[in-house]
Amino acid sequence: MTGTPTGTDFLTRIHPMFLRIDRLAIELPKPKGQDPASASAVQELLGGRFGEMSTLMNYTYQSFNFRGRTKAKPYYDLITNIATEELGHIELVSATINSLLTGTREMNPDDEANVTGTPLGMGLTGGNPHHFIATGLGSLCGNAGGNAWTGDYVFSSGNLILDLLHNFFLENGARTNKLRVYEMTNDPCARQMLGYLFVRGGVHALAYGKALQQLTGVEMSKMLPIPRIANSSFPEAKKFEDEGLHRRLYRYSPNDFRDAGYVWEGTHPDDGQPLEYLDGAPEGSKMPDLANISEAFAPDYKAEEIFEMAQQLYKKSRA
Repeated sequence: MTGTPTGTDFLTRIHPMFLRIDRLAIELPKPKGQDPASASAVQELLGGRFGEMSTLMNYTYQSFNFRGRTKAKPYYDLITNIATEELGHIELVSATINSLLTGTREMNPDDEANVTGTPLGMGLTGGNPHHFIATGLGSLCGNAGGNAWTGDYVFSSGNLILDLLHNFFLENGARTNKLRVYEMTNDPCARQMLGYLFVRGGVHALAYGKALQQLTGVEMSKMLPIPRIANSSFPEAKKFEDEGLHRRLYRYSPNDFRDAGYVWEGTHPDDGQPLEYLDGAPEGSKMPDLANISEAFAPDYKAEEIFEMAQQLYKKSRA
């Protein structure tokens, strides 16, 4: 292979791979202030038993281990596509945690903390001390108690119906935990993220339910939503439903995984509107630029030295 392939050419010639785009799934509003307690609760939704790490890795390993993927391709494509979307959900939940830990602080490289005092004292009064000690006020690959996420949470049995049934259970367990976290915090940043994931998790639960109905005849969608409270009850979720996001499944590939559309068909049980299988990722929103925190040495105590070097490299590349 000569030269450096770009764009779609690159995507079609290098396989397997994930495509990463430097944007969040949605725009996150600024939190009301630094809120370590809310960050700790949201952490469960990242690395807990029913967190986004679990949905990602369950579906990813099921896609890796999928047998008969040619003959059962619509179900392989469905699991693989949803796994890819979960990568973005991990990033979104992490961004929420980071925003809650940073608060409304503005980036100023000249800010220097009094390290002989207790500038991180808030870590003793609320929230997860791991956020202050281990990650420089950043997210963890773990749960609200500071325990690391574990691969023991991954279920990949090799039996397609059993895996789909587990995924249906996992999505509804995740929804239950999100509802509880919603009731714990009223921070606008956390609730915006939760509203979006209520809707997108609902898409995934319905998709797995429809797959199970095709394979077994059991009308799984009649069980939804679990718990029995509509997403439209929450203003942060309703606005995304008003945009139609509860009816859309995305195909995260330029050419592959088209057959998931044979599963995601018909109408949505909530509003009777047709389901849509769309090419490409949603537009998304700009990534937040987290402020430096000198007392946590993140990115360093004298951050201006790192920023100056980065600017020199940027100017050199543009010359």
